[in-house]
Amino acid sequence: MLRHLPNLITALRLVLVVPLCHLIATGRYESALLVTAIAGFSDALDGYLAKRFGWTTWIGGMLDPIADKLMLMAAFVSLAFAGVLPIWMAVLVVGRDLAIVVGAIAYHNLVGRFDAEPSRISKLTTVVQIVFVLAELLRLSQWIEVPAPLHQAMIGVVALLTLASGVHYIGVWGARARHEVALRRKSKA
Repeated sequence: MLRHLPNLITALRLVLVVPLCHLIATGRYESALLVTAIAGFSDALDGYLAKRFGWTTWIGGMLDPIADKLMLMAAFVSLAFAGVLPIWMAVLVVGRDLAIVVGAIAYHNLVGRFDAEPSRISKLTTVVQIVFVLAELLRLSQWIEVPAPLHQAMIGVVALLTLASGVHYIGVWGARARHEVALRRKSKA
């Protein structure tokens, strides 16, 4: 029974998406920050338990990144709809993730099994996005003050990394797909 504890914790993180969106939409940024902190702690805890005790499962491997992405996308979209971030930024973050998912499905269906380990730029992008959301919630909670030029620079860095990692994924997996298709054609000839 304990083997499924990391999956249960991940499911909790998925459930936290709704209160996070509601809290941001209603301007309760300190509470949103608390929900985000709980989500971050739960992510670290489920990962630790799964690795430490060998409680890894296929479903956990799928749910964990989905929960992370949903939390991030929900935060960016909610902050944009609250008028705190530009809409184009939320569209960029969600668009990148949708492009990756659609590309993975297309690759799986048209080429073969898709077992992608996140690239370094993708990992960096995720970390920067998380730090940005936390900084934004801290700023909106008035726990820290961020000068306007620094805020704009932070938005620029997140946007550039998000765009670069999306282009990187498309380039790498597009090249792999073309290579696999070419190998198949050669083997049939």
